[in-house]
Amino acid sequence: MEPTTTANNGGGRRSRNDSSSGGGVAGEISGGTNGIPDSSSTLTECIIVDPSSFLYVDNTHSTLSSPPTAPTQTKDAATIQKAANLLRSGLPVAFPTETVYGLAANATDASSVSAVFRAKGRPSDNPLIVHVSSLAMLESLLPSSHPTIPSIYTAALRAFWPGPLTILLPRGPRIPLSVTGGHGTMAIRFPSHPIARALIDACGFPLAAPSANTSGRPSPTLASHVYADLNGRIPLIIDGGPCDCGVESTVLDGLRNPPAILRPGGVTWEELKELPGLENVQVYKRDFVEAGMEAAPTTPGMKYRHYSPEAEVVLFELRSTSAATVANGDCVSGGVPSLEVARTRLRQTLDSEIHRLLSPTPPASTSSPSRIGVLRTWGDATTSIPTSATSSIEEYHLGNAATSPLDVARHLFQGLRELEDRGVDVILVEGIGEEREGLAVMNRLRKAAARVVYVDV
Repeated sequence: MEPTTTANNGGGRRSRNDSSSGGGVAGEISGGTNGIPDSSSTLTECIIVDPSSFLYVDNTHSTLSSPPTAPTQTKDAATIQKAANLLRSGLPVAFPTETVYGLAANATDASSVSAVFRAKGRPSDNPLIVHVSSLAMLESLLPSSHPTIPSIYTAALRAFWPGPLTILLPRGPRIPLSVTGGHGTMAIRFPSHPIARALIDACGFPLAAPSANTSGRPSPTLASHVYADLNGRIPLIIDGGPCDCGVESTVLDGLRNPPAILRPGGVTWEELKELPGLENVQVYKRDFVEAGMEAAPTTPGMKYRHYSPEAEVVLFELRSTSAATVANGDCVSGGVPSLEVARTRLRQTLDSEIHRLLSPTPPASTSSPSRIGVLRTWGDATTSIPTSATSSIEEYHLGNAATSPLDVARHLFQGLRELEDRGVDVILVEGIGEEREGLAVMNRLRKAAARVVYVDV
């Protein structure tokens, strides 16, 4: 069958707000209004902190309140205190979590939160996630009308907190409406990264933190990604090395019936549906859609185009024409092509697009890119790209989705940014199945893509 193409709004080449890249102690702050420091007096620092300097030994999951042991590196403790002092003064700070780097502000102070929106260029109706370092801190944010965590979340918190899971709760009066996008619910997460926990502990207040990138760009999984986007906009980046998950947290709404995953992420649907009370958990966009939720999202990642590099992203996605589906790791029966046949067909379609783009006489509606980026997700599968064309192509292997969709998720944003840094004009991406972490990967890729090419199998 011929592949089918659809286009997303806002496609095409993006314009970056900041062309700098790299890490280190870096450049001057630009813009000196509305709480952002003036370039004449402040530098954006990037300071390396060793996550192993902060050791947490959690006691029972009924409290999740274990304080850290004494830091093994005095300089690392000093950096955390420096960051906490900046946050107390109302300035945003970038810090690592197990998912992606976050841009933090005091979640209980509307003025501090507004500095995060300005630094990112983030729309004001896009909610932020509130990060806590204990259940006691979380409970202090709840309204008096709902003073306890709903029991629907009990099993999930025991299994996945601290970790890459966000839950929706009724908003209490301490959390400004600017954090929640004007909604009566708030998104809460207890991160597991020791630097994130140490920073929240040092502050003594919860941190509202979206991803630490310019709004709409790929989320940062390295400190250098933060620096490339926000150099000159924030005073401090804490460099804790690469993020482990590589995609944002899963957002679970247990206030609705049945409960729903509003944004897939580091905790999978397969893991959640095994828990008592969550056997019927749905996935937004896959199992249901609500127009009101799309227009006024209660959690980040739902409304706006996200995760887009400067280069145009074209996603090649397998689409089953029968009731059966093509899985990441298993062959399927009943007349549906096996995984190997399906992924070969997808790769052939992608390679045909490369041939078309490199043609000396491309279609009139298509400009011929000088360099093409390809994100590979199927390991060492062969390609039909001729050797004569390889000088115009940059490839980045995310991993083998057949054996480890987690690896693909972990390297996704880094791959998009790496190809952008290599100067490609378009990035062609091999889609994967939606099993396990593949659900989060495809959610991000569909948001990033200017165009989707469906390959029917």
